Amino acid sequence: MAASHIFKVQFVREGKVWEVYARKVTHGGLFGFLEVEDFVFGERSTVVVDPGEEKIKAEFAGVKRTWLPLHAVLRVDEVKKSGVSKITTYEGGNVSPFPLSMVPGPDSGGRK
Repeated sequence: MAASHIFKVQFVREGKVWEVYARKVTHGGLFGFLEVEDFVFGERSTVVVDPGEEKIKAEFAGVKRTWLPLHAVLRVDEVKKSGVSKITTYEGGNVSPFPLSMVPGPDSGGRK
């Protein structure tokens, strides 16, 4: 039987780092987007409720799949088990993203 894959996806949204867990992550059919499908949320085995995870659950309630812009994705890790989804403050540090245009221009050899 094949092992079950769990992916931790970290991305920037609204100036914060969002961390979610999903069973399927692919490059998807939309150019420049990462497709994230089959979200995994922690079970409510305790009385303590994490408001960050509740906000993420509410945001993705009823969502089968979502597409994240590649420039917003910070990291994707394959992990052994899911953790708690969370939203944290973004501390950019001294690293800047490389300026990248993913839209082919007229001189790219694609269109004439």
